[in-house]
Amino acid sequence: MFDGRWRTGVDRAARPVGVFLVRAGASADLMTFSGLVFAVATAVVIANGWFPLAIVLLTLTGFHDALDGAVAKVAGTASIRGAFFDSVTDRLTDAIFLGGVAWYLSVHNGGRIVLLPFAILTVAYLISYERAKAESLGIPAKGGLMERAERTIILGVALLSHTFFIPVLWVMFALTTMTAMGRFLRVWRAASGKDEATRFAVKMTQATTAWREAHASGSRRPPREKATQTAKALGARRAARQARAAHDRHGGPTTN
Repeated sequence: MFDGRWRTGVDRAARPVGVFLVRAGASADLMTFSGLVFAVATAVVIANGWFPLAIVLLTLTGFHDALDGAVAKVAGTASIRGAFFDSVTDRLTDAIFLGGVAWYLSVHNGGRIVLLPFAILTVAYLISYERAKAESLGIPAKGGLMERAERTIILGVALLSHTFFIPVLWVMFALTTMTAMGRFLRVWRAASGKDEATRFAVKMTQATTAWREAHASGSRRPPREKATQTAKALGARRAARQARAAHDRHGGPTTN
């Protein structure tokens, strides 16, 4: 949700800070790496139950994560290598945060509740994988209720009090699971549309190839009119399927 709706505004607001950091000699890779260092410090503080300090360090980690892109754009050093480094670091940071949470729970609560942060991490990784796989197939998969920025904010809310720390973690798990399911369904529908277009293209190619082979061999072949009718029939069936799909997506009742 944050990435889809407010990313442009955040990038615009972060640009002046990015200019300052570039003039001070900072690089995007340095910001990414220092953010990882702050993440480790945050996890250690969470594990020891020092929640007020953990909120401060978590905020600083978020600033580093938001500013590395701004520094790269201002310095003109944005690259595929940098994007890869940032993405891997983000996944590592998620694991470090929730590892600190698991450590805290094992010391102060124990029992099966220790598995909760690992469950959150598993679903969070699933969200990331869904996007990566979908985009590798040419399907956009951004967005969702609980992406990485939202998870960081919810973790900050959980750190406001030891009393509701665990209940907020359960809320995070539920919303993260809903996000993974919603993203899966969106990509599934988009992929089904691409599959339909691919099957139509294959049928058209097969019909054209069969007509050309029959023409080249001089054998009995379907007339040009029949080939044209076949193509029109395939096109009509494809249009009907697309119309039904559009009706299913937009014509049914909606709920808030």
